[in-house]
Order: sequence, then structure tokens, then C-alpha cells
Amino acid sequence: MSFESLGLSPAFVQSLANQQYTKPTTIQEKAIPAILNKEDVLGIAKTGSGKTMAYVLPLLMHLQDHVGVKNRHANMLILVPTRELAEQVHTVFKTFSPALSHPVKTVAVYGGVSINPQMMGMQGVNVLIATPGRLLELLDNNAVHLSSISTLVLDEADKMLNLGFKAQMDQILSHLPAKRQNILLSATLSADLQSIQQIVLSNPTVIQIEEEEDSIELIKQTAYLMPPEKKGPYLRQLIQQKEMNQVLIFASSVYQVDAVVNKLKKNGIDARAIHSKKSQGARTEALSQFKSGKLRVLVATDLMARGIDIHFLPFVINYELPRSPKDYIHRIGRTGRAEQSGEAITLLTHLELQHFEVIQKKMGKRVELIDIDRHVN
Repeated sequence: MSFESLGLSPAFVQSLANQQYTKPTTIQEKAIPAILNKEDVLGIAKTGSGKTMAYVLPLLMHLQDHVGVKNRHANMLILVPTRELAEQVHTVFKTFSPALSHPVKTVAVYGGVSINPQMMGMQGVNVLIATPGRLLELLDNNAVHLSSISTLVLDEADKMLNLGFKAQMDQILSHLPAKRQNILLSATLSADLQSIQQIVLSNPTVIQIEEEEDSIELIKQTAYLMPPEKKGPYLRQLIQQKEMNQVLIFASSVYQVDAVVNKLKKNGIDARAIHSKKSQGARTEALSQFKSGKLRVLVATDLMARGIDIHFLPFVINYELPRSPKDYIHRIGRTGRAEQSGEAITLLTHLELQHFEVIQKKMGKRVELIDIDRHVN
């Protein structure tokens, strides 16, 4: 199936071709026509499946015929859980908005930076991409109004609910007009998500893309068992021995992320951290350098990984295990994309073995386990 057959205009089809997109993903194939038809949509598909483009393209098509809006009254609202995802969505809108015959103003707002420039940026806004907390601050300051919203998108709704944004979302919903198009996108379908969907969606088109059984088959997985004090040295050894020029490392806390980065840098390995305690400028710069290949190692918490989408990332390392099997699969799924092979490595202590057994059972796949104290090269 082609993008043109989905109902997109020739200008958008050409723009997609210019960006080397030749055919739609499954979620795009099913969601784009429904959103173009102004239906409410519930889309469940894993991270990296193309959900963002699935709504950005048809929403821009809706704006093609839009006459105008009152100042500081946005047309469309996209709610996201993190600053990184806000910027990622903003980038997709900016990439494809030139396909329209008239300019569209898209603005991303989030906390951690000064609110004053964001308040001024609400002048003439058409598409507002926001984290819930910062949006409520803007509403409290009368910097923006939501009474003209024609479309609401909740992107990564599962993560927003996990982070406790439900009360804030309820406040935001009270500012919106009753008649609007609603799009709810998520990687998982949880009880909390079903609850919020009943409040937000009206007779939705439900699109649930089952993860293919072989979705992680291209990823070579290996786990190394060792005492806790050997994790740092062994991590550095792996990076050097395998000549990893681009590797994403996951740790479970801000403290541990910083500790790993400091040790790597002291041993001459170029590394940077990305987590909630870093300034937005530092986070944006680190992510940009890593994506462009200028930074060798990026160490992140699970939350920050939501904004990391790299098509050909060769290595992922779990310095520590995540809490849930789903987060483990999400982590290793950063590699092995677009039919390219990848390698996922996990560093384990004996105390983590039982939890890793649970992860393997949920994943339905056994991982080769090597005890470094017994393994002879």
C-alpha cells in the first residue's frame, strides 16, 4: 500500500518521498484514513512503529483548509509526557508543514525552561505540543486558550498515566470544547488507559497492532553475570573490545546514570548523561550529538529513552535491569530496527538473576548467560 492510496495529497506524498519514506507502517496504514475522516482513534502500537507520523500527516491535511483562529487560541493540542517527546513531535510537524500551501505555527512547551518566551510564543499558534504541567501554567497565566481546539491527541498515554498525570489531564480536559476529534496513542493497553479512553473517546476506531513474534529476533541478546564491583570495569572492557562507536546504556536512577558517565569519562570514553535533572539545553545537545554520531556513549534513564529514536543503533547495554519486562523490551528495542541487526547486552549481579528470569519468561525468549568469573576467553 502507498501513502497516496491513504488519501494524502500529492504535496505530502512528495514530501515523504523526499524524506526517503516509501511505504506506510501498519499503524500509519490504518490510522491515517480514520484521522482524515475526523474519527476518534485509539491506536495501540509499540514504540518505534511510526505512531507520530500516523497523526501528524492527517492533522496537517486538516489544517490545509483551515481559515484561521483567534490569537492565542490553538487549533490542535498534542499532550506528551516528556520534553524530549515534545521536541520529537515538534520536529515531525516542522518537517512536513512546508507541504501546506500556507504557513502553520507549531509550538512545543514544557517545564525546565523559562515560561516567558513560551508565553510570547502563543501568538498565532495553530498546533500546541505540551507536557501537562507546563500547559496548566500557561492556562493559569491566560497565555493560551483551548476553547477552539478541534483535535486533541494524547501521545504515549500509557506513560503519562504511569507518571501520575491523570489529575492534570482531567484539569486540561475541562478547558476543551465538548465537540472535537480525539486521538489516543499508546504502546500498551492498561486498565488505567481503558479508564481514560472511556472519558476522552467517542465511538472510536480502535487500532491495535500486535507485536510480531519475531520483533526482537534480529537482536542478539547476551547477559553477563558478575559481582557488583566488576560492572564498571567490564562495561568499559566491552565498549573497547567490541569497538562500540555508538552505544545507549540504561541505568535505573539519575544517581547511577551520573556515576556511570563519570567513570567512563575518567577512563577516556566519551559519554554524556540524559535524565530529568539535566537542563533542557544539556539534554537536547546530548541527544543531538548522539543521534548524529558525534557522541560515542549516551547513558539514560527509562523515562528519557522515550525521546530517543534512532533507526540504526547498533548497541544497547542494560547496566541495571528495569522494573518491568515491558521496559526491558522497550530498552532493547532501541536497536535491531528497520530490519537491521543489533546487539543488546545486560550486566547482571546474582541478586538480579531472579528478576531476569521473570523478564525472560514474559519475553518468551531465553538469553545466553555468561558467568565472567568462569568464562575463559
